[in-house]
Amino acid sequence: MEVILQEKDAGKWVYRGEGAANLVLAYSGSFPTFIGKVMRIRKASRSGANAMTMRSPSALTAHECLLWKDVHEFISSPDSEIASQIFVQHVMKPLLGSKYVDAGMLVGVTREFLESVEKNVIYQRPAWRVDNARVDMHRDSVLLLSDHSLFTHGNLGSSPCISVEIKPKCGFLPLSSYISEETAVKRTITRFQMHQVLKLQQGEISLLSEYNPLDLFSGSKEKTFKAIKNLFSSPQNNFRVFMNGSLIFGGLGGGAQNTNICIAKAFEDALKSVIRSDDGLRTENLLTLVTEAVQKSGVLDQLLKVQKLDNVDIEGVIHAYYDITHQQCMICKHLSAEQLKRYTSLHSASLDESLRIVKDYLIATTAKDCSFMICFRPRKEGDSGSVCSNVYLHSTKQTFDFKVYFIDLDLKRMSKMEEYYELDKKIVSCYKEMVKMDRGRDLRICKHHKLRT
Repeated sequence: MEVILQEKDAGKWVYRGEGAANLVLAYSGSFPTFIGKVMRIRKASRSGANAMTMRSPSALTAHECLLWKDVHEFISSPDSEIASQIFVQHVMKPLLGSKYVDAGMLVGVTREFLESVEKNVIYQRPAWRVDNARVDMHRDSVLLLSDHSLFTHGNLGSSPCISVEIKPKCGFLPLSSYISEETAVKRTITRFQMHQVLKLQQGEISLLSEYNPLDLFSGSKEKTFKAIKNLFSSPQNNFRVFMNGSLIFGGLGGGAQNTNICIAKAFEDALKSVIRSDDGLRTENLLTLVTEAVQKSGVLDQLLKVQKLDNVDIEGVIHAYYDITHQQCMICKHLSAEQLKRYTSLHSASLDESLRIVKDYLIATTAKDCSFMICFRPRKEGDSGSVCSNVYLHSTKQTFDFKVYFIDLDLKRMSKMEEYYELDKKIVSCYKEMVKMDRGRDLRICKHHKLRT
């Protein structure tokens, strides 16, 4: 962290987007060190509920130090920003593949730099994001990463590049024996589809998405294309497209509205410099290109393996969590003697086994919530010397170099285990209530029809 960014440097960093925990800014200046880079800045809840107050001697709690005891650099991290970077470097990178993960580097910042960034971006952020959180002014460093929406450190030459960011979510149905009868629907309906109902009820989305993660992870080219097409139709916060580093489709700091005729036409026009085909066919060809690259890269197979580290489900993991933290199990407290039998094996497990269950769950949760970015560059005619992976688009007779990187590999905190459990219950309960209401409505329609006939 030799470079320390000052207030005067803030104007060269422009808003790219944000998630629940971080703001993302892209560099627009000319200093060589930062060209082709993006910066992730931690946010702090305005309510103070999620503020990271532990600075020393470790950014992790005592129980987290026990959980991650095998990664010495991780548990000795004095700052949560350093801990997050080490988590990506030493935990996620070996699991997902070093060629697909960029752990980044830390860069020093002054408080004045952070205050200036806060002022500069506040009007570009979604209002609800502004209401919930602001830049964390207590940071003395930020994470610097390569901008994976560009192909080569901002040096584009005459070839435009287009990148697609996808947040795929969980790609399998849980089979854990610890799933109760009340929540057995989880074995047949994906978490994403059930969560859509809760988001609709809470006003976060206006329409249910038809996207099904099982299609994307299926390995079938037809189903993968269907999934990507459904993401394009309803991007929410799961699908974005950049041209030469600038957003041309999707939302900046949150969910995007469903794709209407005007949005689709503007996007079709924006692809002219990259996809050589007639009007009305460019979008379809881009979605085909993404499908081909996803299939060829094999990144989803790797991601699914990591997601499946959660083979117990939160309904089992929560019991291991209570054992590790030496708390009374708040779940068993409300169960009958017969129901308790389901979880006896968990509460009689060794400490090491309980630690493994919780650690695997948290790693899997990171994998279920991350995104990946595929960046494409049309290969010039006669250029066959590229070392990059490539894919041929038959419909346009174009070859594209491409690269894939996972992003947003955030460390999930052990302290949120009870929140994860409660959210899981809420998602299932809301979905079951919707199904119940739909059945009641169908019965009323059926009765009404019989009365009329």
